Amino acid sequence: MKKYFHRVDELNLKEIEINFSGKNSEVLYEGKPIEKYDCIFAKGSFRYAPLLRSLTSLLKVKSYLPIVASAFTIGHDKLLTQLKLQQKNIPMPRTYLSATIDAAKKILEKTNYPTIMKFPQGTQGKGIMFADSYASASSMLDALSALNQPFLIQEYVETGGTDIRAIVVGDKVVASMKRKADIKEVRANVHAGGIGEATQLDSYTKKVAVDAAKAIGAEICGVDMLETPKGPVVIEVNMSPGLQGITEATKIDVADKIAKHLYKRTVEETEEEKVNGAAKIMKDLEIEKGKEIISSLDFRGTRILLPEIITKVAKFNENEDVEISAEEDKIVIKKFKVS
Repeated sequence: MKKYFHRVDELNLKEIEINFSGKNSEVLYEGKPIEKYDCIFAKGSFRYAPLLRSLTSLLKVKSYLPIVASAFTIGHDKLLTQLKLQQKNIPMPRTYLSATIDAAKKILEKTNYPTIMKFPQGTQGKGIMFADSYASASSMLDALSALNQPFLIQEYVETGGTDIRAIVVGDKVVASMKRKADIKEVRANVHAGGIGEATQLDSYTKKVAVDAAKAIGAEICGVDMLETPKGPVVIEVNMSPGLQGITEATKIDVADKIAKHLYKRTVEETEEEKVNGAAKIMKDLEIEKGKEIISSLDFRGTRILLPEIITKVAKFNENEDVEISAEEDKIVIKKFKVS
């Protein structure tokens, strides 16, 4: 980040708190109101999802954020992710959600094996279970009932223990790797012992990854996919992807790609804010045309410079003659018109 931004601060989520009181709310860092930043890249594990959503909801008014507030809730919940992907017609494995253990067992009676069972929340492959038969799946359900947590049942896609991790930045896939699961594992996650190697994705697979990121509102994220005979299917969108594994596998400086994108978008947002701000002022002036405007005077020696907005509203230009009259506490300037 320091290659592009004048100043960069790394704030620990554990030191952030949000003060809700009456009509006002504020984000505090180490007990003090957080400073004004041009850009804020918020990230963290699913445990911090409520905090991330809250603070980004409050800070989006003053800063550019590459991830919309709702994405921290959607992206950290596999069920909500599946719903959003389904709404956007993004390919994914067949998935079921049941309200009770009995209903889940009825689903398992009809599904093909092996099958995958997941907790809605979890990262790095945690919270994922593999059942190779109805008997083992049923036993898992009985154990899960004690945890009193919802879970998903998802069709197992045979890929030889491999999946694809694509890092999306903006509207591009900047790096991608194929992950091979450890011989003792079903999960291909690098954190679970998987091995990553660089891979080139075709244009359609890249589009699926970018579309998945856009569906949940994230300009920067990791998208995990499986290759099937019918094309790629998305299994997860990771809001806080690790960069070391994919950087080592692809030899691409992914962190630099992210930093460059954040700087470019920050500049765009800042310029757009200036243009929109000026346009709003002009619009307000047009609505309030003829009414008084309170402003300080800009003296240059003994001369007074008029604000640009005033000259635009009055439609003055430097080639026209004006008639000026003055008295104490009052100056009137009019276009000079020959009778």
